[in-house]
Amino acid sequence: MSFSACWWNSAAWREERLFSVSCFQVCFLSRVLATYNSEAFYGNWFEDGDISSGPPRGGTWAARGKSRLSDITYSIVIPAYNEGHRLGSTLERVLGYVRDQGWNAEVIVVNDGSRDNTAELVRGFAARYSVLRLIENPGNRGKGYAVRNGMLNARGEIVVFSDADLSSPIEEMPKLLAALAAGADIAIGSRWLRAELQTQRQSLHRQLFGRIFNALNRVILGLQFKDTQCGFKAFTRRAAQMILPLQRIERWGFDPEILFLARKFGLRVDEVAVRWGHAGGTRINPLLDGARMFQEMVRIRWNDMEGKYVGGPGVAAQAVKTVPGGPGART
Repeated sequence: MSFSACWWNSAAWREERLFSVSCFQVCFLSRVLATYNSEAFYGNWFEDGDISSGPPRGGTWAARGKSRLSDITYSIVIPAYNEGHRLGSTLERVLGYVRDQGWNAEVIVVNDGSRDNTAELVRGFAARYSVLRLIENPGNRGKGYAVRNGMLNARGEIVVFSDADLSSPIEEMPKLLAALAAGADIAIGSRWLRAELQTQRQSLHRQLFGRIFNALNRVILGLQFKDTQCGFKAFTRRAAQMILPLQRIERWGFDPEILFLARKFGLRVDEVAVRWGHAGGTRINPLLDGARMFQEMVRIRWNDMEGKYVGGPGVAAQAVKTVPGGPGART
């Protein structure tokens, strides 16, 4: 056997080869990790003009990589369905207010399968405002689905959702924040806690429908609030992640469900009087949607009896019995 063959098969050469391979692996992994942690790897998803279309299927925003907006204090979620005619003025007002307050915030518009120019309008604004994000629902799923989708994908320590028509002005948001700062887990805007703050009343038949709906909420779900349907609510991140994964109602009746869940898990909910003015263009039919919302109230009670609200992702509190008027209700 030649000298070279003997050296190739010798123990000394095998050790040298293993050492060389190990050095190569270390250098290669260091290169990969350096690239993985670089700005170039993550791209400029959140630069001016960029906008996300929603979380990956079966995942969350966290799974898409490190966000440049990881230290956000406030997230403002706006569900939108065919809101192109008024969303522009809403975004101007909300984004301007966030800028004037100097908040470290993000604004999220959730497009619920709109057939108009809603998505295009948001993309246009996102080209000028890097704090704005668009999330696309998989078709028209309903306001409840849109709110849940936006809030569970929000990055803020406090998450607020507001109707696209700004019936409650965004300038009222500090009232909700003050309630959270005082110890509430959830702060809900109320039109009826101080009715004199209403700048534009609803029609009499809509007011009657609302009073009947509120009475049914008290009887069926034990919710002792003057107003559950005002589209202006704020959650701590912990509260949102605790109850929203359990939400099952995807359309108009989702508000009583999330408040029922908050009550079930012993969260503190403060009702806060806010300015409110009725805006035209509402899509609620008092008879058809009223019947559907009544069915959803019964469904919430049935889900609870069936144990569908026990356990599940995000639940970190001991559930309490939720008979009407029982323990766990804080208003």
